[in-house]
Amino acid sequence: MSSSTTVLLIPGDGVGAEVVMAAANVLAALAPDLDFVQAEAGWRCFRRTGAALPSETLALAREADAVLFGATQSPMQETPGYQSPIIALRKQLGLYANLRPARSLPDAGKAFDLLIVRENSEGLYSGRERPIPGGFVAERVVTGLASHRIAETACHQALRHAERTGRRPHLTVVHKANVLKKSDGLFRINCLEVASSYPQITVDEMLVDTAAMWLARDPSRFDVLVTTNLYGDILSDLAAGMAGGLGLAPSANIGDKRPALFEPVHGSAPDIAGQGVANPVAALRSAAMLLAYLEREDEARRLDQAIDHVLRFGPRTPDLGGRAGTKEVANAIKRRALLD
Repeated sequence: MSSSTTVLLIPGDGVGAEVVMAAANVLAALAPDLDFVQAEAGWRCFRRTGAALPSETLALAREADAVLFGATQSPMQETPGYQSPIIALRKQLGLYANLRPARSLPDAGKAFDLLIVRENSEGLYSGRERPIPGGFVAERVVTGLASHRIAETACHQALRHAERTGRRPHLTVVHKANVLKKSDGLFRINCLEVASSYPQITVDEMLVDTAAMWLARDPSRFDVLVTTNLYGDILSDLAAGMAGGLGLAPSANIGDKRPALFEPVHGSAPDIAGQGVANPVAALRSAAMLLAYLEREDEARRLDQAIDHVLRFGPRTPDLGGRAGTKEVANAIKRRALLD
């Protein structure tokens, strides 16, 4: 591999290709020295080749410095040979932490800016399902190792979040240890023990159902939340809804070494695929996170500020009440970012 910085593009299915290529166009303008490589994965790839994540794509991902992933369509029923490529990539690349930021729209009444740190490698998504008479059992896996390392990640993110927002570092540990005393109890104990070694961080804890209520009622009370896989999946979509919808929701999947993987979380949206109206903001926010991960803080800041400007003044895609298409919004953001 060369000494240049390589970004692997995996457009995937549906609107994934539209938003990833729009984001890549903006990235290329802001950071023209980046090298882009493209690979395939997803349901369409599976139907054509028999592999949702071809070995060639995985090899390119291992060699890249960062991955920008679009969206994939997964069958609702069990399909022999099919495995979710995003889950497979997270596992194969050791991406145990999922970062899901959510911030209010620029013209929102009550502002909030929060981050959910979700354990990405185990929990109820461990894939351990077995039959029992009359049904199935899904095993929920919680280990001390995974709980400890996600807590460390959350503490580091709390410090970074505080530096960016100018607020005091604050971490909320979210669990259901009052019912799941052993598994969530282990997660809770590890998080609180790790956080105790960061005296500059204010730490509290909250039951997951209470956290959901407060996210819906007043998300501004939160800064950084850390939680298990399923809880994080649900709470982060709730936070995205409070922030304006999944079309605005970015994410990062990180581990202890490169590459990290960045993706909008809105799915393949087959109902609007090919119409050119998908909101590119989630992909562009993910691209800004990618730039920050590559220590290109100036470009990341310029892109984030350009997104904020266009969200405030337009143009906007139909999901935000506008009439603009994917390319029009992405190009407006690119022009603004290059002006700053």
